[in-house]
Amino acid sequence: MNKVNAMERQQGLFHKTTVESVTSQQRHFHTTTVAGSKRPYSETPSAHHAEPNKRLYFQGIGRVVPRLIASSIVALDAATIATPSEYSQRKAISATPTSIVDRSLSLSFSRYCLPVPLVNNLNALGIKEIYPWQKQCLLGPGLLDGTKNLVYSAPTGGGKSLVADILMLKRVLEDRNAKALLILPYVALVQEKVRWLRNIVQDIKRKPLETDERGGNAWIWQKRPDEDDIRVVGFFGGGKIRATWSDFDIAVCTFEKANMLINTAIDDCSITNLRTVVLDELHMVDDDQRGYLMELIATKLMSLEHSVQIIGMSATLANIEALSTWLDAHTYRTFYRPIPVQEYLVHEGKIYPASTTRSILKNPSQLQPDSSLTLRLDSRPVRAIQASQHKEFQDPVLNAVVALANETVRSGYGVLVFCSSRQGCESDARFISRVLPQANELDPSVIEKRLDLLGDLRNLSMDLDPNLAETIPAGVAFHHAGITTEERDLISTAYDTGVLKVVVATCSLAAGINLPARRVILHNARMGRDLIGPSMLRQMRGRAGRKGKDEVGETYLCCRKCDLEDVVELMHADLPRVSSGLTTDKRRIQRALLEVVASDLIQEHVESSLQDLLKMGFIQCDNLDSYVATQLGKAVVASSLEPEDGAFVHREMKRALQAFVLDGEMHVLYTFTPVQSLIVSINWQIFRSEIEALDDSGLRVMMFLGLKPTVVNRMAQGGNLKESSPDEKERARVYRRFYLALQLKDLCNEMPVHAVARKYDMPRGTVQTLEQTCQGFAAGMIKFCQQMGWGAMAAMLDHFSDRLKAGAKTDLLALSKVTFIKSRTARVFYDNGFKSVASLANASPKELVPILMQAQPTKLRVKSKDGQKYAEKLLAKAQVIADSANRLWQVEMQQDLDGD
Repeated sequence: MNKVNAMERQQGLFHKTTVESVTSQQRHFHTTTVAGSKRPYSETPSAHHAEPNKRLYFQGIGRVVPRLIASSIVALDAATIATPSEYSQRKAISATPTSIVDRSLSLSFSRYCLPVPLVNNLNALGIKEIYPWQKQCLLGPGLLDGTKNLVYSAPTGGGKSLVADILMLKRVLEDRNAKALLILPYVALVQEKVRWLRNIVQDIKRKPLETDERGGNAWIWQKRPDEDDIRVVGFFGGGKIRATWSDFDIAVCTFEKANMLINTAIDDCSITNLRTVVLDELHMVDDDQRGYLMELIATKLMSLEHSVQIIGMSATLANIEALSTWLDAHTYRTFYRPIPVQEYLVHEGKIYPASTTRSILKNPSQLQPDSSLTLRLDSRPVRAIQASQHKEFQDPVLNAVVALANETVRSGYGVLVFCSSRQGCESDARFISRVLPQANELDPSVIEKRLDLLGDLRNLSMDLDPNLAETIPAGVAFHHAGITTEERDLISTAYDTGVLKVVVATCSLAAGINLPARRVILHNARMGRDLIGPSMLRQMRGRAGRKGKDEVGETYLCCRKCDLEDVVELMHADLPRVSSGLTTDKRRIQRALLEVVASDLIQEHVESSLQDLLKMGFIQCDNLDSYVATQLGKAVVASSLEPEDGAFVHREMKRALQAFVLDGEMHVLYTFTPVQSLIVSINWQIFRSEIEALDDSGLRVMMFLGLKPTVVNRMAQGGNLKESSPDEKERARVYRRFYLALQLKDLCNEMPVHAVARKYDMPRGTVQTLEQTCQGFAAGMIKFCQQMGWGAMAAMLDHFSDRLKAGAKTDLLALSKVTFIKSRTARVFYDNGFKSVASLANASPKELVPILMQAQPTKLRVKSKDGQKYAEKLLAKAQVIADSANRLWQVEMQQDLDGD
């Protein structure tokens, strides 16, 4: 023990931490030592206990960087007992669980009328009973029978999603014709929710169709294999599935796709099957960019002739009563969290409980230019982060972030760090990785799993990011919009399974990821240059605490001296009141009115608000002085375009009809390039070199669009693109769109995403977003042309849209329909003689394994067991390819027979 104490004094390694343990009988959380916590790593003293000025090195993949040592964190008052701050929302309320047995907390309780298979599936997923607040909410008036809407609020991690899931599933199970929509703001959340719901409804069969539902001759109909299943389908901008109302029972959608589905259903009168709509993240109704869509959806649903149960939920609703009044809904609010959360402020190397920082005092010298702010004298720090001797950690905020992350990982827990920028994410990840246990300190199985993750990242047909190659061996990764969806999915899964211990994410992704952590660290309280709002802060802090794995969660907000006053005010600020998103400067009311008129939901005159739509030619007055949508207005709604974007597309397409360039692909690709949010930074030197390489057809397209090589050349030499007048703004928009079309051209000609990103100096995640969103935009453009009566143009665009989905040239379109065969992989199969679906269908899976090996972008490390394991994985993949090809081939043969 004396040796330990001596080491404690000299190295500070066995410092105090607040990664505590808690029992059900305790109402407070004792401070313990790291030495007494879970500690899975066998540390090598020579590596970890070295002096700071001694240069130690570890090797990532492809580069060697010096090791660093994180600063120690010491307790300033050993008697201090950490108490939860009021910000954690843990208040004594009636919904707090008690020791009394309550049968109504069981999912099989008779009042809920849930089928046994559904209850069993939820039990298998770990949900054996519900919280008291969930019971009280579900038993609200008219909710279980679907006659009353619901608006409710619960903290992140409090179990609010289960309430909506139960109500939605009841509607679908009670009526086999019922449809349900679950609307989420982000693609990542849609994908995650689809997986969750499919697990919940697995093997649940609905009541078979009665004979009279099929006109008395049900036996002559061929029953579809999944006809009695509950079909859960995800719809989002980058999805490969076209939104079809008849192919799902539960649709999990982004705002845009949900609005499109509802418009389609109103148009073809199938909307009567819609029984329930769940609006998650309801506080986003006043989001300046997309919130108006949620408001638009709810308004249209309440205007329908039949009743649709609307369920709105959020963790951050201040004026919940206003929203419930608008939706005519029952209201419920809870502050319960199953995992208590402790909040701290970190300032100048000192850690303060958030509850003690409500107010601050200015120094007497506040009138002097060099005056600074200090915390109130009664706000005592509970711990201190020692200054670092490394020059890399001289910034106290960075030093605090690294020290807190290091402490968490060495205690055996996961940590989530939020940064204000992509560059900040990658920088923090690299610094944190340099202080964590390395290969010689880790269990070999941990190293193996991280190397497997690196192998999986290499297999994504793109170069392995050099920063990820450096950080992942230490258990650290970053997560932002600059990396691809596949990379983010692999990183999220690895973190969730414990392969990774630290994920550093941008603040903007706080609501778009579901990665709970024992400890959440905010590098600062800014997103870019702007201070984040109270709602965003709670979104990030809400990730702390993982039910089933943690007894407590912790959040640390690190702030600079210049931000102290604003940060303290932010920490204790009330949530903002939600207001209408249709009243912003962006004139969202135009879109709302256009959709309402086009959908025949109102007949009232709103002259002052409709004048702009009349001028733009989207609506007109009929003989009865009622507003009706014009052909152009219906086309804009069908294609889900903003009115301003719709007017721009109409002008572009009218000109294209006069002289469409058909002897190349550039004009089609330009037409398929999205017009929404064209905030793209053009590298004019690259732009110049690309147009110099265009063929005659591409140059004619450029000239037809009014783009001048002389302008591009002037910009490449440092000129400025004028955007003062409306005409200049539209011209700049065309330049940006053509620059993106050049990237789309490379993608459609089988250039990998990472290569396009490198070529155009763009983040690979941004290029992938272009690749994905252009598919949905292309579908919208085809609908636009069909609605306008431009059938030939629609047919031509529809034919080319297959190339967008395949990311390949025409000769690979047939192969690209096979599962796992896309772009580069399709080319490898084609070059090896598998030029048709039939050739794949008639091949054995073992024949396909060598071809799949060739399709890998890089050589994998091959050890005896690695090679065998990887061969087994490829053989399973080859079997899926062969089965998929067989199904497609059978369809082709049946079509040939029908044709004969």
